[in-house]
Amino acid sequence: MWREIEPDERQEVEVEGYKVVTYSYGSGDDVVFCLNGGPGLPCDYLRDSHSCLIDHGYRVVAFDQLGTGASDRPTDPALWTITRYVEEVETVRQALGLGKVHLVGQSWGGWLSIEYALTYPDALRTLTLENTAADIPHLVRELERLREALGAETVAMMQRHEAEGTLDHPEYQAAITVLNYRHVCRLSEWPAPVQRSLGDWNMGPYETIQGPNEFLYTGNLKDWNRIPDMHRITVPVLITVGQHDELTPACAAKMKHALPDAELKVFPNSSHMPFFEEPEAFYPVLVDFLKRRGGG
Repeated sequence: MWREIEPDERQEVEVEGYKVVTYSYGSGDDVVFCLNGGPGLPCDYLRDSHSCLIDHGYRVVAFDQLGTGASDRPTDPALWTITRYVEEVETVRQALGLGKVHLVGQSWGGWLSIEYALTYPDALRTLTLENTAADIPHLVRELERLREALGAETVAMMQRHEAEGTLDHPEYQAAITVLNYRHVCRLSEWPAPVQRSLGDWNMGPYETIQGPNEFLYTGNLKDWNRIPDMHRITVPVLITVGQHDELTPACAAKMKHALPDAELKVFPNSSHMPFFEEPEAFYPVLVDFLKRRGGG
């Protein structure tokens, strides 16, 4: 079960002249390497929800991606590409001497993990894709479906503000808040690690890569689709998704069908963060997968 744990080691890694800060828990060669969502979020929420894997004999490593948390925060938008972040992940893995890893990617970190797995297949033991998607145009259609549940009048209002660029209007923000509590985290009180990450959000990478909010994709990944290439990912894959997830079970199923060796688990009472929303159900699934398929 998750709990907030102080890292055993905090280390800085140089990535193309910038400082990236890493956090390591536990010891040993069986490494769970976590790539958090955002983009633009510090790793607190994923680090604190997965560091408890040390209880099962794993070393857990996470890092604040460039532009987030304690890492450097340059402002050049040319840095905010999935290709550059893939190379950052590889630089961190090599600098820390992690060897082959159990890669865990959540949300944007899942997109990054898919791209990384296709670029550096020999670096992985297993791949866990949490609350993510591999086909952004398909995801956008799913998000439209979730938005439609707010009602035609609300959808029309949202579309008007999006067309006029008035996304900060209170009525638009109210609709986004409802969607967030339905499809991002369904807990009435969001856990402290989530609040810390959200409270230190760098919108530069987020808007450049994704868009202005969780339900509007206008960034440089809006046409990204790796479904045709996922047959090349041959390591065992675990896909986890919440029934009410913004990155929906349909997105998860599309990935499963494209992968040669994948398992899929849907958590019925969760949205985008089953590790916080249904921890009693989530952790046994993840630990069982790692033990069964990890080759260790």
